[in-house]
Amino acid sequence: MNIPTREECFKLIRQMDMMDHIIDHSIMVSNVALCLCRHLEENFPHIHIDRVICAALLHDITKTRSFSTGEVHSATGGLLLKSMGYPEIGDIIRQHVILDICPGGPKISEQEIVNYADKRVLHDQVVSLERRLEYIQVRYGTKPEFMTRIQTMWENTLDLEEKIFKHLPFKPSQLSDKVPSAIKKQ
Repeated sequence: MNIPTREECFKLIRQMDMMDHIIDHSIMVSNVALCLCRHLEENFPHIHIDRVICAALLHDITKTRSFSTGEVHSATGGLLLKSMGYPEIGDIIRQHVILDICPGGPKISEQEIVNYADKRVLHDQVVSLERRLEYIQVRYGTKPEFMTRIQTMWENTLDLEEKIFKHLPFKPSQLSDKVPSAIKKQ
C-alpha cells in the first residue's frame, strides 16, 4: 500500500494551487478524522489512520480548479490520486461527498470516516450536521436535482453519525471539544 507522506500531501496541495480557505478546511477535516480514528481504533483495528489522514487532507484537491472547470471534484480528485499510484486514497476521496453504499453493517470504513468528517467541518470550524446542511443547501441547492441529491446525502449522513457515535465515548455535540483547533500548514 502506497500512501503519500504529510509533506507530499502539502506539496501536492501547493502544486494544485488550492485556495487558502480550502486548505484550512482540509486540515480541519483531517483533524476531525484523526480524532474519530483515535477513538475508534480499539474496536476497528482495520482502519489505517495514515490513509484516512492523507485522504482527508487531499479530499478537496481538485476543488479550486472545479470552480472554473465545472468538474465533479470528488471524482476528479479520486482519479488524480489513483493516477499518481495511490488507488486506496483515490477511492476514499472519490467517496467523500457521497458514499458508494449507504452506511450499514457493523464495520466502519475509512471512506465513512472521511465522508463524515467533511460533513462536520464548515470552512475551518467543527459544526453540527444541521449547520453544515444549512450551508450546503444555500451554497449548492440552487437546482432541484441538487436538492434531491443533498436530501439523500443528508439522510445517509444522519445514519452514518448514528453508526459512528454508538462506538464513541462522547456525543456528536461534543465533537468540537475533542478536536484540536490549531491549523497547521506546511
